[in-house]
Amino acid sequence: MIHLPQLHPQRPGLFPDPETALTEPNGLLAWGGDLSAERLLAAYAQGVFPWYNEEEPILWWSPDPRCVFHTDAIHISRSLRKQLDKSHWRLTADTSFSRVMRACAAPRNGQPGTWIGPEMIAAYEELHRRGHAHSVEVWDRGSLVGGIYGVAVGRLFCGESMFSARSGGSKVALAGLCRLLHGWGFPFLDAQVTNDHLLSMGAVEIARRPFVAQARKLAAMPGMVGSWVSHPVALP
Repeated sequence: MIHLPQLHPQRPGLFPDPETALTEPNGLLAWGGDLSAERLLAAYAQGVFPWYNEEEPILWWSPDPRCVFHTDAIHISRSLRKQLDKSHWRLTADTSFSRVMRACAAPRNGQPGTWIGPEMIAAYEELHRRGHAHSVEVWDRGSLVGGIYGVAVGRLFCGESMFSARSGGSKVALAGLCRLLHGWGFPFLDAQVTNDHLLSMGAVEIARRPFVAQARKLAAMPGMVGSWVSHPVALP
């Protein structure tokens, strides 16, 4: 039987040391609490994030190693660049946050369900209203063909999910987001859990201890000031 600490209901900033997380499943740290903006922001600032299915209690994670993108080192394939040269695609930021999040929550081939349930959507929409959750959208003549969303705390950006309605849509959204972040002094984008798709685009793994130390420093720094909507996003 797995024994996990339960988060204190009245102390949203208090989390166990990430180094106490389980090795199997990798990074499972605690359960319970809520998805209040205060608790979520405190979690990200400590290298912790929520991830659970609707039938489960809220579960909190800090895996080892951590998957990240250096915002100046994302890889776009030659074939995708050729596709973009012939396309009418354009990118925006924060113009359709809720649409992007719901597209990320939609069922996908080979997946029976989604971890982005109504409670999660409501919580991140509140973070968006407070200026902490952001999206980048990819458009083709008025149609939303890709997007990504995540959470900014100081100069730490934690990617949550991305989607493609057309081939390459999520890759273009990710690359556009990294370009924005690099220009604002965000050194990396936290991609949380490693997979082959992320590695093929230039993601790297960092051991949890140095990642958490860096995340705490970045979260304490001044972040991007002003509206993301007013900043044009260039194609990669």
